[in-house]
Amino acid sequence: MRRPPARRLALAVALLLAGGPLAAQDADLDALRLADTVPDEVQAPSDWRRFIEAGLGRSLRRGDDQASDTRRLSLDIQYDHALAPDWRVVLANRLDLAHPALRGSEHAVNTLKEAYLNWRPGPDTLLDLGRINVRNGVATGYNPTDYFRVGALRLIVSINPASLRENRQGSVMLRGQRLWDGGAVTALFSPDLGHAPNPEGLSADLAATNLRRRGLVSLSQKLGDALTPQFLVYQEDSRAPQFGLNLTGLLNDATVLHLEWSGGRSASLLAQALKPDPGGESWRNRVATGLTWTSTNKISLTAELHFNGGGLDASAWDALRQGSPVVYGQYRNWLQTTQELPTRHALFFHGVWQDALTPRLDLSAMHHIDRDDASRRTWLEARYHDGPFEYSAQWQHNRGAPLSSFGAMPDARSWQAALRYYF
Repeated sequence: MRRPPARRLALAVALLLAGGPLAAQDADLDALRLADTVPDEVQAPSDWRRFIEAGLGRSLRRGDDQASDTRRLSLDIQYDHALAPDWRVVLANRLDLAHPALRGSEHAVNTLKEAYLNWRPGPDTLLDLGRINVRNGVATGYNPTDYFRVGALRLIVSINPASLRENRQGSVMLRGQRLWDGGAVTALFSPDLGHAPNPEGLSADLAATNLRRRGLVSLSQKLGDALTPQFLVYQEDSRAPQFGLNLTGLLNDATVLHLEWSGGRSASLLAQALKPDPGGESWRNRVATGLTWTSTNKISLTAELHFNGGGLDASAWDALRQGSPVVYGQYRNWLQTTQELPTRHALFFHGVWQDALTPRLDLSAMHHIDRDDASRRTWLEARYHDGPFEYSAQWQHNRGAPLSSFGAMPDARSWQAALRYYF
């Protein structure tokens, strides 16, 4: 007799959190697969998107080769509901529970990704008020125009770029958009709501994303069938404006070229990390450019070149690594907050194969190379979709000299397996 869905989910979560060998669980996991048939009637889309995810992993620490186990339980909820024909409310929240602690001594970390009210006063006009996760940029591995990523990450569940952009807290703002055929203009204002982030795991942490007043104006317009540019102007309190460009174009039916650029006067990242008001501003460019090729059998390959004019060149990076550990630590902590590259030059490769080898199996790979210190990071993922269930396995390897970009990561190698259930 078939198990009820609730009992099947409970058994799956218990198996993952128990930490036993994955091979011994195959028979039980196969027994948990959904066998319900699809109903004949077409159901209206739900306002809710909810899933619970249980994961276990193991990390091999650099230096002493000691292994540590991790266990995680996550609840992710998204709600998008029309209050009236021209009004809707949007809410997205994620709660992560884990052992060992996720952030310092915090075993529970809540990320309020979005919570805002949307009003459509006209057919081509939108107004939003609340906490909004604004994501700009056309590149995959590094986004110079993603200005609102600073302070947005509370917890890194996966280094997959899509996960980093999705699972972060939005900024409180007022946003307006005007749309027309092939184009749009967006203007937003984000106020100052505090002076320091709140490290408590269940805090709304408004100050982390709203430390100062910020504004952004963007204009996009499709030019013909092959070219789509977007222009941006970003301004922070007491800082010079930053200008941005996102550009995509079709090289042929299978290849898309993309360019993402941001430029403006600013202090170096090291100066920003060491001083609240660093000074010493000069014009700095940040660039991510590359191409994506897609095959007829659902393989997508991306190659990118990254340049960060605010990062350290090879000689300055070597000097910092050989200098004060305190200064080095301040710089690395600042990079975690800003999600910037530590050095100036990097290469990035990303590949996805949907329905690989068998239907509903997706394979992903990522390789990141720091060209200034030759360190590198490799990440692999397999994800299988089976009705309301998703099974995934991830593996990561960080290589490089001590205190290099990826050689400084505490874990040399790690893996994680997870089971997700949508309800």
